[in-house]
Amino acid sequence: MSQVFRPDGQVVPVTLLKAGPCMVVQRKTPATDGYDAVQLGLVEFVKPQRLNKPRTGHLKKANVDGAKFLRELPLRPGDDDLKPGDRVLVDQFRPRDKVDVVGVSKGRGFAGLVKRHHFRGGAATHGSMFHRAPGSIGASSFPSRVLPGMRMAGRMGHAQVTVRNLEVIDVDLEDNVLVVKGAVPGPNGGYVVVRRAKAPGR
Repeated sequence: MSQVFRPDGQVVPVTLLKAGPCMVVQRKTPATDGYDAVQLGLVEFVKPQRLNKPRTGHLKKANVDGAKFLRELPLRPGDDDLKPGDRVLVDQFRPRDKVDVVGVSKGRGFAGLVKRHHFRGGAATHGSMFHRAPGSIGASSFPSRVLPGMRMAGRMGHAQVTVRNLEVIDVDLEDNVLVVKGAVPGPNGGYVVVRRAKAPGR
């Protein structure tokens, strides 16, 4: 993350995203696959031994080198007709556009109720022996079981998160860098998917 200044002097927190170059690796069509989609690969330096033989052959068929991160995106009516080998660059976005960023959040390990679900906990003094315990998780006689979805201690984070309607502040066409307002899920160097906002204005 970083920050930029607007012309009026306002400080804007931003995240720099390396958004390309991406190559079309595979084209899904209703005739052959039953739906319309495109598989994109982020072109970056990858050691050949990091890619297994099936992945290497799959990329070679589309004449793409070094794409470790692949994602399939659905195509909507009116979208460009892309073919394997076509380049998808950051020039599709303009400043003031709204985008959704999809990524995997940082893993926090096994966490308790107070940290994971923001439970208040029990009293800290006056002889209380109930501090960070879960309390009741269900009735005894009926339904005589723990209902699904009960908030309990467990693994926290490392889940898919979508941050919606981030504003594009700047687009660097030379280095394929997208500057978006605010934070995105995941650690530094993590992979995310940037798409046009599905519900802009919400």
